[in-house]
Amino acid sequence: MKLFVSEGNPHCVKVLVVLELTGVKCDVQLVNHEDKVVPFLNRPVLPVLLLPSGQHLFSPNAICQYLFEVGGKEASNSSSQFLEWEATELQPVLIQALHMVALQGKTHDAGLVLKGSLSWLEQCLSKRRTQFLTAETVTVADIVLWAAFYPILADPDLGELQLVRDWFERVGLIPACVRASQKVLQGKGLESLKNFLKKQPTPHTQRKDSQPSTNAIETEDLDPAMTEEEIEATAQAWCKGLPDCPDAPQRQHPILPQEGKRNVLVTSALPYVNNVPHLGNIIGCVLSADVFARYGRLRGWNLLYVCGTDEYGTATENKAREEGLTPREICDKYHTVHSAIYKWFQIDFDYFGRTTTDRQTEISQNIFWRLHERGFLLEDTVEQLRCERCQRFLADRFVEGVCPHCRYPEARGDQCDKCGRLINAVELKEPQCKVCGQTPVIRTSKHLFLDLPKLEGDLEQWLERSLSSGDWTPNAKHITHSWIRDGLKPRCITRDLQWGTPVPHPDYREKVFYVWFDAPIGYLSITANYTSQWEKWWKNPQQVELYNFMAKDNVPFHSVVFPCSLLGAQDNYTLVNHLIATEYLNYEDTKFSKSRGVGVFGDMAKDTGIVSDVWRFYLLYMRPEGQDSAFCWADMALKNNSELLNNLGNFINRAGMFVSKFFEGCVPEIVLREEDKCLIAQVCWELKQYIQLLDKVSVFHNLHHKYLSAHFLLVVARIRDALKCILNISRHGNQYIQVNEPWKKIKGGDNDRQRAGTVTAVSVNMACLLSVLLEPYMPTVSVTIRAQLQAPACCGSAMLAADGCFLRSLSTGHRIGTVSPLFQKLGSEQIEALRKRFGGQQVWKNSPMHLIRKSQKNADFLSSHGQIRKKLTKEMVDLSATVACFLSPVPQIPLARGM
Repeated sequence: MKLFVSEGNPHCVKVLVVLELTGVKCDVQLVNHEDKVVPFLNRPVLPVLLLPSGQHLFSPNAICQYLFEVGGKEASNSSSQFLEWEATELQPVLIQALHMVALQGKTHDAGLVLKGSLSWLEQCLSKRRTQFLTAETVTVADIVLWAAFYPILADPDLGELQLVRDWFERVGLIPACVRASQKVLQGKGLESLKNFLKKQPTPHTQRKDSQPSTNAIETEDLDPAMTEEEIEATAQAWCKGLPDCPDAPQRQHPILPQEGKRNVLVTSALPYVNNVPHLGNIIGCVLSADVFARYGRLRGWNLLYVCGTDEYGTATENKAREEGLTPREICDKYHTVHSAIYKWFQIDFDYFGRTTTDRQTEISQNIFWRLHERGFLLEDTVEQLRCERCQRFLADRFVEGVCPHCRYPEARGDQCDKCGRLINAVELKEPQCKVCGQTPVIRTSKHLFLDLPKLEGDLEQWLERSLSSGDWTPNAKHITHSWIRDGLKPRCITRDLQWGTPVPHPDYREKVFYVWFDAPIGYLSITANYTSQWEKWWKNPQQVELYNFMAKDNVPFHSVVFPCSLLGAQDNYTLVNHLIATEYLNYEDTKFSKSRGVGVFGDMAKDTGIVSDVWRFYLLYMRPEGQDSAFCWADMALKNNSELLNNLGNFINRAGMFVSKFFEGCVPEIVLREEDKCLIAQVCWELKQYIQLLDKVSVFHNLHHKYLSAHFLLVVARIRDALKCILNISRHGNQYIQVNEPWKKIKGGDNDRQRAGTVTAVSVNMACLLSVLLEPYMPTVSVTIRAQLQAPACCGSAMLAADGCFLRSLSTGHRIGTVSPLFQKLGSEQIEALRKRFGGQQVWKNSPMHLIRKSQKNADFLSSHGQIRKKLTKEMVDLSATVACFLSPVPQIPLARGM
């Protein structure tokens, strides 16, 4: 390998430090800022890492993380989030601050620009209370952020926050940091950066509080500058128009794999049938998968998207008991609820099934027997928690207590949501029955286990192949590696329940399969209920690519437990190639809670009066890809009114109205000027980004390495960022119209009228392209735009088949339809009413204050009637925690009020 660096380039400091720390052998070559090391780029970029394969890495953070992993120091999910923040949030304001200090001498202004970033970093250090950013030892995150801040924080006047200053000095004492900074900056500090900064574009003014926003994480900025030849080539391709192609074919069911085609099987995590999905559930699995599936169909892939309700287990039994129904009746009721919700959100499943079917029993029991025959099952007597008050063994999810690993106080009996580790319920500290609140007792019962240690070798071999060739999100990789690193243990696959798939073994007739052994098999059985030829999808790894979409808490079951079951069955099953996991979506500043009335659930969204496409847009705009994000009513209104109404909708409506008003509804003649060609080239660049973000995996099959993207952050499909490409295109269009003013030129002479016609024709063709790109995100809006423009039926598949070429789809003389506005404004009063409606005020009766008053009445009643004082004492002891809240400082009181 060869690393190219230059003096005075702050980005080179971080890679040199990492190179020394990891001990990776690499030839370091010092070059000038102007040297073009990467032959296919239009401008010089440094640092650059040349790999033995001849491929180049030229994202500094990509180089750092690559060197860390090659050196055997894998980055954690927290480290990856810091790297994302540094590249997307910090760098823009940091470059501005460096310009101010080094070139303008405005130290005070630079401090104001960086105040938000430094304050956020101070908060992170305060919360973690570790020596370094994510751990007690230095990580890639420390090196990247230290090197980024080094030119600034080396000046004592710019580092007032004590924790940041201590951290900065602690990292700076590492010998590798000292040597790297000396080599790049030559001991001159900011002075050495002047030559480098003068050659960089003048930075745009940035906001002064660059805290990591949960709603606008952009990818690292690559200059879309193109050569004159490239601009001319895009213009010529555009002028040729759409190729002759048949209309997009209608889906013919059943969809089966086809020889010579890209066969893609998409699943989203099976939602529990016993509750109504909230917005976080929807974006975490079914909506994300729907966007990808719609996109794949546009690209012409042979794609099948299946999902269904997960219906077995204790949760269903308890829900049935609560509602006075049988488990089957509960499943029927809530399966209908789920189906209606997803239909309203326009989730376009090829088949939406359920797990309570004969095919589920048949396939689950077949896998069980194959595991049993091959010696991958163990028998053991285990301790279980039993609630004596409820008179039943407690399923894992109905026990809550303190995590034995990280001390998180609300860990479930199967998994801790904080540290992600799986837990046996008896390991919990201070366990409680979630139904009645009693402390359960330990009892013994005989169960069957999947022998994960015996399957560990096969699992690791498969993971090595899948991780290197497939699309796995960083959090999915990290969670999976942490499981493997800790060593696998036998996992119980049976439960003492009635509602579940029965265990066929004669010694276990009264038991059912544990839901996390049984539920993922639902993907297979649901497909089997869709088509009798289901094995062509699920026993065909040579021809089928499998994508799993889920939230991060489901990762270990899909990356370890379920693959081990299929590997052990030894029946040529299709295993996951690409595992796409999101972080969590919160509600405002808290969590969704049906019981507390907090947050919007799927069955409520329809009643808000906001159309489903707007819900889809905002959820996808806020999709928690690299870190947790939050749904916020005010922000939803802002995004609707600014991005949809004023940006996207305004451009498409103006383009269509100009055709209708000025050219009698027919697309006018086009005579391209240089500025038109440049705009077409810009649109092509955004289109290529859109395709790369959603279709990255096909590119990486050719490159054979997960780090060979121009952006390290694009290692996995970025559904949210592809949406930003759409909005960028409409922004370009609005600027284009505003500069050229066709409404004025149409009143001028022949040249002006011709110019107005060209601008209008280019704009309406951009609107047609946007209708195609919007289809995966806002399907109804997409159909509406195409109807208004009378767009050719084949334009969707033809445009995306061109791999980033913006093609003219509406030729001169094409007649469009009636144009009307696409979006409506969300008013502040409307939004405030919705915020209050879903803010949880209705739970006052369950708030601590109400409970205190209720208990006081009970106490007065018992006392006045001479009841046994033990009961009164017991009740008041139970309330001690609540009362303590009101004796605490004022900031805790709103929590006690359920706010």
